Amino acid sequence: MAKKPKKTATAASSTLNQHEATSTETLASRSTQSQRPTWSLIFDTSIRRALYLVLLAATYAPLSQLILSPVYGSIPSAVYHRYGILASAMLSFAIKGYVPAQIERFFAAFVFWIPVIHFILFRSSSFLGNPVGPLVTECLTTYPLITISMHLAASQFDELDLSFLSKGFAEAAPSMLNYFLFTIFERLMKGMLPTWMGMNILFTRVGLQMLLAATYTAILPQSLFWPSVPAIAFSTVGNVHAPLTRTTDVLQNTLALHNYSLIERRESLTGYLSVIEDNEKKFRVLRCDHSLLGGNWLLPPDPKGKRQVSEPVFAVFTMLEAVRLVDRGSKERGGQEKALNIGLGVGTAPSALITHGINTTIIELDPIVHLFAVKHFGLPQNHLAYLGDAVGIVETKKAEEAEQYDYIIHDVFTGGAEPVDLFTFEFLSCLNQMLKPNGVIAINYAGDLALPSTSLVYRTILEIFPSCRVFREDEQIADENEDSIEQAGEFTNMVFLCNKGGEPVKFRKAVEADFLGSASRKAYMVPKFEVPASKFVREGELLTRANTKVLEKLHVQSAIGHWKLMRKVVPDAVWENW
Repeated sequence: MAKKPKKTATAASSTLNQHEATSTETLASRSTQSQRPTWSLIFDTSIRRALYLVLLAATYAPLSQLILSPVYGSIPSAVYHRYGILASAMLSFAIKGYVPAQIERFFAAFVFWIPVIHFILFRSSSFLGNPVGPLVTECLTTYPLITISMHLAASQFDELDLSFLSKGFAEAAPSMLNYFLFTIFERLMKGMLPTWMGMNILFTRVGLQMLLAATYTAILPQSLFWPSVPAIAFSTVGNVHAPLTRTTDVLQNTLALHNYSLIERRESLTGYLSVIEDNEKKFRVLRCDHSLLGGNWLLPPDPKGKRQVSEPVFAVFTMLEAVRLVDRGSKERGGQEKALNIGLGVGTAPSALITHGINTTIIELDPIVHLFAVKHFGLPQNHLAYLGDAVGIVETKKAEEAEQYDYIIHDVFTGGAEPVDLFTFEFLSCLNQMLKPNGVIAINYAGDLALPSTSLVYRTILEIFPSCRVFREDEQIADENEDSIEQAGEFTNMVFLCNKGGEPVKFRKAVEADFLGSASRKAYMVPKFEVPASKFVREGELLTRANTKVLEKLHVQSAIGHWKLMRKVVPDAVWENW
């Protein structure tokens, strides 16, 4: 009995030694882990899964904007987007410890259902309005996806040893790292996705959604597939946004209910492009996202053979042809006249210039727009076309083509706003350099006369071309549902006609040959509704490459005004079923 205490003491000592050995091994293991090279962490399964989840979420963020743009326009869709992304990232950290583990099993199925949710919500776009509609849509689709993705990604870091950090910072570090990586990946994808669109069926809006959903299923090993089956079936059979043979037939039947038909559609660099026809009013238009780039009336052949060009639907495009009517003073004799057309649309103005025998060069960003203009709107093929960014092309050509052009037409409106870089002092100065001393430029600007953005553009143009007159597409008319013009806004298409030589802009008398047998040109080509200088604020800054953000911020109201206008031109259902 006397030896028992000794034996007990010996056992305790042995247990203590074993515990110390275990602790030493644990510390050694942690020390070894902390000494692993940083680059080697990418071979860790948990770390790789976290990176994949962040990359997928970062890809879905700009993809969501591309999906919203055909229904709401690119600018209104982005109003709350950045705030929603930040809130989603913060929420992913706040819900740590409150999310059931089973969510990982159903998450990939939710991603498969997002295209179906879009299809349903888009049908209420007129009720939701703009920009509330994009916010509601992303709150039910993209923001939950980002929140759960970043939450699951952060949970993958739990196995890492972060004991060298303070307790509070160690808890927040994974989420902070996720958001940092998300921001980098999102910026990369925002620039890359538009250039990939339309390459094949996978690089379409719905195609990418399905591809990302399948990737979520692959990297989350516990994912259940069966809840995804109905969504996949609908996306391949009934979702008109998927460019498949069966879904295109469904789209045709849907549009037919509203007396419209689809001629062709593509997803491309500048957005969702489609050629559609109104079978009741008999016109064909080219759609780009939530905007119309132009259109022609579908008329029977002219029995007298006088009409040499198509009849345009929108009068503003014939007004651009008024560059030929501006009195150029001592006009050079002999030689073929040359024109530069920046921004093609359906080719209304350049088609007329070519028909008049003018050597015409076209600069167009999107090759599919150029293809559709030739294929579906009768743009003559005897022209020179540069397909690419106008800023880079003009910068490259300005020296060798200095004082080469008699006329320049600047027509780059799309999506409810102008590409800001093409209205800067620097870009317009390059165009001035390319004009002949007595050359004329026509600049199409669509905006609200009541907003500062229009005056900003006005000041910049007049700084380079002091001799200008501005004409609007139609008369100033108040909306019947508004109490006053001020409440309704003054969104309109405007054409700036400027004479490089400095002489006052005067028009010669138009003759029958100027109209090319076109009734629309005879009615609208000669500008009628001049905008007085008093409508613009003459004092203030100019638009330069250093302050383009000023105009981008002001474009939001203008883009929303354009969205409302487009909903009056084409029925809601046509915009919603793209």
